[in-house]
Amino acid sequence: MKNYFDLTGQVAVVTGASTGLGVQMAKALANQGAKIVCMARRQNLIDEVAADIAKEYGVEAIGVRCDITDTESVETAIDTVMEKFGRIDILINNAGTGAVAPAEDITDEQFSNEVNIDLFGSFKVARAAAKKAMIPAKYGRIINIASMYGLVGNKIAPASPYHAAKGGVVNLTRALAAEWGQYGITVNAICPGYFYTPLTEETLRSDFFVAHAKASIPVERYGNEGELDTTAIFLASPMSTYVTGDIIPVDGGYTAM
Repeated sequence: MKNYFDLTGQVAVVTGASTGLGVQMAKALANQGAKIVCMARRQNLIDEVAADIAKEYGVEAIGVRCDITDTESVETAIDTVMEKFGRIDILINNAGTGAVAPAEDITDEQFSNEVNIDLFGSFKVARAAAKKAMIPAKYGRIINIASMYGLVGNKIAPASPYHAAKGGVVNLTRALAAEWGQYGITVNAICPGYFYTPLTEETLRSDFFVAHAKASIPVERYGNEGELDTTAIFLASPMSTYVTGDIIPVDGGYTAM
């Protein structure tokens, strides 16, 4: 029997893997047998996550510090992974931030910071992983974590820099897929809807937001822990060879309305 989603022996790098969705997706790939590299700025947190993954799933897992806004930090982090494992098969570009304020009150610094982390940072990591690992190997799976807010606007929680940056990630995904397809690299994006994370929890638990969610999400609830995992595993699979440049919302139907 063929296991279409077996990742045994593959090396997966997950950015923003210190908390929230990054940790969940790192564990999902570990569950399929992948070796895991947790990347984030806080070494103590990624070391803890890596230790938990190694213990729970019996795979090799390490924490590598990386500030995705700093080109030198990104290059060094990817070099570290290559020295350790000699390959990077899967990259999940998950690190991100979110500024919420009316557009007319957004500062230059807020807008610049958002684009620098969510868009430019994702590009820097993809560029380094492709150049140093995936193009030479003629193989790779890059999964960019955008947002349903990269596909639509919203009135409930104004966040124009976030919409702009994540919209950029969506089309960056298509551009990289077009360029790197010749090297056996697929590049796809997941656009999550409302999930509880340390960044979103306070907002999502408020009464007005719960009412908004019930009215605007066809399944009438937020995403549960683990509901992104299967999409990440599908896109990371060696068998998903002909899926590239795709943008997959995992949003309970929010963008269908």
